Amino acid sequence: MKKILVLYYSQSGQLKRVVDSFISNLADDNIKVDLKKIEPKKPYPYPWPFYEFFDEFPESVYLDGCEVKELENLEDDYDLIILGYTIWFLSPSLPITGFLKTQQAKNLFKDKPVITLIACRDMWVMAQEKMKQLLKDIDAKLIDNVVLTDQGKSIYTFFTTPRWLLTGKKDSFGFFPPAGISEEDIKNASRFGNRIKQTIGTLNNFKYNSLLKNMGAVNVNGKLIATEKIATKSFKIWGKLIKLSGKKYSTNRKIVITIYAVFLIALVLTIVPLNILIRKLLSPFQKDTIKKLEEYYELPSGK
Repeated sequence: MKKILVLYYSQSGQLKRVVDSFISNLADDNIKVDLKKIEPKKPYPYPWPFYEFFDEFPESVYLDGCEVKELENLEDDYDLIILGYTIWFLSPSLPITGFLKTQQAKNLFKDKPVITLIACRDMWVMAQEKMKQLLKDIDAKLIDNVVLTDQGKSIYTFFTTPRWLLTGKKDSFGFFPPAGISEEDIKNASRFGNRIKQTIGTLNNFKYNSLLKNMGAVNVNGKLIATEKIATKSFKIWGKLIKLSGKKYSTNRKIVITIYAVFLIALVLTIVPLNILIRKLLSPFQKDTIKKLEEYYELPSGK
């Protein structure tokens, strides 16, 4: 019998629905599936109050992680691990990062094939690069990546996603579409579990191959790669400034967070649209470069 461990942390509940769909047809007489929620010792609220949201910014960017509860009732050994995570400030969420730095994770993941499952807005490439390193640090073998992104154009999600996180409202308003991943995409996530069910027998301890190749598991928007890289550098600068300003929830830290929030809003309203326009104009002259970057970041699952 094959044994699969499915791990996730879902703050709003959306990722949990994606995970449930993903594994809905996976278990049978020959496959045992253990579904485990990673739980931070101090729960994160949802909706997320403004300052509590931004207070997690520096620690997320610098992959500090948070304390998590130890997982219980696990098998001694698993044939495959599926790791579901969301993106916080272009990084894996703090509970996921925190868990991957524990001794328990090191023991579970060592030499194991791993499939990452991401549910996010639309900018996930840099977070997955960080995830690759986190998995490498615990000797895990990344064999696939599946990404489901929010419905609506990128520029719209700059507004719909923060509204959803800060207020809990994800319905459409004005000309903005609903926030979050579409119901159709969540439902269709089951097809990946179906493929795993058909191909898990090909896994062995000597060579781990992609199980989800050519399924459209990932779709990198090459025009956003440069934006992500620039944003990541900016996040590190501001993250360090906020860290240096004081401890979490301190007055000094709130002052710097307020300044940063104003800066970020101004950026979204001015520089981001201009950057999108410039990238669009330049894209015909950068097709080969963008294509190569897309192919790289779509590994190991590919188109």
